[in-house]
Amino acid sequence: MIGRIHSVESFGTVDGPGVRFVIFFQGCPMRCLYCHNPDTWDPKGGEPMSVDELLSRFRKNHSFYRQGGITATGGEPLLQLPFLTALFESAKAEEIHTCLDTAGIVFRDNAAYARLIKVTDLVLLDIKHIDTEAHRRLTGVSNAPVLAFARYLDAHGVPMHIRHVVAEGYTDDDASLLALGRFIGTLHTVQAIDILPYHTLGEAKYGSLGLSYPLQGLAPLSADAAMRAKETVLKGVRDIRS
Repeated sequence: MIGRIHSVESFGTVDGPGVRFVIFFQGCPMRCLYCHNPDTWDPKGGEPMSVDELLSRFRKNHSFYRQGGITATGGEPLLQLPFLTALFESAKAEEIHTCLDTAGIVFRDNAAYARLIKVTDLVLLDIKHIDTEAHRRLTGVSNAPVLAFARYLDAHGVPMHIRHVVAEGYTDDDASLLALGRFIGTLHTVQAIDILPYHTLGEAKYGSLGLSYPLQGLAPLSADAAMRAKETVLKGVRDIRS
């Protein structure tokens, strides 16, 4: 089983609990205006790697991962569903904690996904925008599969952390943040809500790839604005659960 891998990070600390071996999968069907990894878009890019190769790299630093595990991110790992599943099945056979960082955009309710979630300990689900048309403007595609995946994970008892990037003028209006919170409030397996402030760290990559940066001139979101956004989302959650 061979996958196409953009890169790996040996000691990740922000992509799931503990210290983690983070695998960046190649390929993504979305074109988020604030994407900071445009070099992962091409599904034919990256380096071919096997499950055994990746687990061998994990084992070299196994002692550092006792409270962590493996995180699959991207790009969009679900584009390589058979390889992702094989990786997680092999990891679970060695009692390694598995975490999937995804936007859920290619989700389909079928046997292949049922097989994957049996070996997935945690999903970091990135909901770009709660409104379908706003999501399409922001990413180029509908959010219907994303929300369906959230409901699917909830129905099957899979723990989730919901992630949402807040960018001024795009994802920061109170009505949308409240609606996002109210959607999250209907889910029972959400363990955390991570509001991520928009940043410009990936802007230089666009120039190196010969691409124009879509949000040129947009300032990074302040920590205070991110905190206010999170409070609004949590108010939406309380509206449903109170």
